[in-house]
Amino acid sequence: MHDRLPLIAGNWKMHKTPAEAREWCAGFRSRLPSLPPGVEVAVCPPFTALEPVSSALRGHPAWVAAQTISDQPSGPHTGEISGSMVFSCGARGVILGHSERRAMGETDAMVAARVRAALDAGLRPIICIGESLAEREEEVTLHVLTTQLTAAIAVVRPSEVDRVVIAYEPIWAIGTGRSATPEMAQESTAAIRELARKRLDANRLRILYGGSVTPATARQLLVSPDIDGALVGGASLDPESFAMIVEAAG
Repeated sequence: MHDRLPLIAGNWKMHKTPAEAREWCAGFRSRLPSLPPGVEVAVCPPFTALEPVSSALRGHPAWVAAQTISDQPSGPHTGEISGSMVFSCGARGVILGHSERRAMGETDAMVAARVRAALDAGLRPIICIGESLAEREEEVTLHVLTTQLTAAIAVVRPSEVDRVVIAYEPIWAIGTGRSATPEMAQESTAAIRELARKRLDANRLRILYGGSVTPATARQLLVSPDIDGALVGGASLDPESFAMIVEAAG
């Protein structure tokens, strides 16, 4: 048995103005004034809504995370946002290495540098890894996961394991309505846990599943022994559906 606390994180991607974000928070708080016992929640809005969401959720147990950060603490990096900047806006975590960012050219080395920068800034990194449909069909899923995970956790000290979260997101399931079967998701998350064991106390490492998670699929996925929560995309934009997924985890 393990005592890893399930985490449900909502990735809003490029959605919601500050006003829309405050409206979402009001809806979510009225739906879930407190969280079900035994579940943790993170809300991941765009940079412009970090402070509004942090303010609107003050006093609520849900915490706030950014969607990426620079690997630099400050300096001449036009358009970039540092870990200390998002921390000062109320964020306590950050999504890193999301496949949508990797598709724009973010490499394993860049993700690793951001992971270290996040930890140094006092943030909890949610590190995304996952294979494409072509990679799954070519049966190189394990190789892809090994390469991405090894690079990302090489910069994590064993003592920091409780601050790090891995999110397994098969790219072919993101935003497509296709979710991995519970069996496929469990197989991959179990493999990730074994891979992580070489560097970290894998029994303490939380591993989420992401990819078209809905209230309908959440319960089946979350009973898997190696799945410790979910990184939710589209379904997190509606406070009602997100609350239903949180309840499924609790």
